[in-house]
Amino acid sequence: MICAGLGFNSTVCAAQLEDIVAQAAPDILAVLASKSQIAEFTRFRRRTPLPIVEIQPGDIGGIDTLTCSPRIKARFGTGSVAEALALVVARRHSPQARLCAPRQIGPDGTTTLALAETY
Repeated sequence: MICAGLGFNSTVCAAQLEDIVAQAAPDILAVLASKSQIAEFTRFRRRTPLPIVEIQPGDIGGIDTLTCSPRIKARFGTGSVAEALALVVARRHSPQARLCAPRQIGPDGTTTLALAETY
């Protein structure tokens, strides 16, 4: 199973979310619960067939990631929101889940996406 962690800021549009997720073709998607009410994410959610899991910010703290943003580390206690989200949801299916690669950043910088696989 391929699990995606999706990070985005409040200026994102639904098309940007659709593009980055479509390129990755995951089986399941995880987002921060605090971001799930952003209007453009809600629009994206209505159009995607993917199951979406909302993760609380406290659930990603302390998770080791392949990349590290000092700003994200200070705010969330992990180096990458997208990577941590992917790992959290993947580990719900298999404790031996691992990241496939470092997070990718969308072309305009409003989105990040990371993939974790279960095995």
